Amino acid sequence: MIGGGQLARMTHQAGIALGVKFKLLAEGPDVSAAQVVHEPTVGDYRDLRTLRAFAAGCDVVTFDHEHVPTEHLRRLQDEGVVVRPGPEALVYAQDKGAMRERLSALGVPCPRYRAIVDEKDLSAAADDLGGWPLVLKTTRGGYDGKGVWLVGETVTAETAEIFMSGVPLIAEERVDFVRELSAVVARSPSGQAIAYPVVESVQRDGICHEVIAPAPNLPEARALESQRIALRIAGELGVVGILAVELFETRDGRVLVNELAMRPHNTGHWSIDGAVTSQFENHLRAVLDLPLGSPRPRAPWTVMVNVFGGKYPNMHKGFLHCMARDPDLRVHLYGKEVRPGRKVGHVTAYGVDLEVVRERARHAAAYLTGEIDE
Repeated sequence: MIGGGQLARMTHQAGIALGVKFKLLAEGPDVSAAQVVHEPTVGDYRDLRTLRAFAAGCDVVTFDHEHVPTEHLRRLQDEGVVVRPGPEALVYAQDKGAMRERLSALGVPCPRYRAIVDEKDLSAAADDLGGWPLVLKTTRGGYDGKGVWLVGETVTAETAEIFMSGVPLIAEERVDFVRELSAVVARSPSGQAIAYPVVESVQRDGICHEVIAPAPNLPEARALESQRIALRIAGELGVVGILAVELFETRDGRVLVNELAMRPHNTGHWSIDGAVTSQFENHLRAVLDLPLGSPRPRAPWTVMVNVFGGKYPNMHKGFLHCMARDPDLRVHLYGKEVRPGRKVGHVTAYGVDLEVVRERARHAAAYLTGEIDE
């Protein structure tokens, strides 16, 4: 696996029971996954020679992020390395402009968009896309709200700075949505595919804070449509592994594709404790072309809440309270240094009453963060 973050850490955990020998190319010796994988390789994923040396002897190479240069992955593939998902698919998670163009050609419902070169294009884009404000995005490199701006008709210093960076941009209409959804699917090279229940993703400042599985009060027809969209994208793009399709549910009853991720995804973390087979195990099964596991939920409701750095540098002290109060609670920490606002773990609760389950998960996350002390 290329990338040493928490996604690699949790994928390694899923691989232990399967007997998967796990090699890791990590950004540093102390990153999340490097703490638990035996003899990780530390190197730069942007360097082709490093990638070649790392991939030697691997049956398959996969990722915990989308930032490996596409041209390097093509070279590895041409040299006989099995890369899953392959660069032909992964480029649509790496490049938002390419994604919008491809999905629009397939007739997949998306926000209206336009490629942007300079500030002069914004006015024309506003005319085409329904007026101001517009959502401006970098085509590559954005994550967790970074590389995304809401811009108005007046060119501000921030807007000017964005254009001075020279990064390719797209503008999208501002969608009038009621909430964000996520449809996570897995697909194998043999073409087998499974779909997890569609979940609601609660975002703050572009960062996922809470996931509810399944999405409450989502009409069955809309849930099935969301799953069909995700499965169709996986098939049309040739995705192998996990695909997370982030969606807007609009006020007029539609679903529109916002983003794609071709790796385990934050909106699928609930599946570790809440589904028969986690997204991490199904990602491994898919890239190894093993039969996929059931995505069926274990309980009527599962709520995952992300834990961010707060008052307490040692979150383990909070275990006494959280675990004694709620023996059914599941806590996952990522081995990261605790800094204010940094995503350092998540908690999961499940059960039959949504409000009770949500309160349990929120309470534990708030206690570990230091927002509450009882």
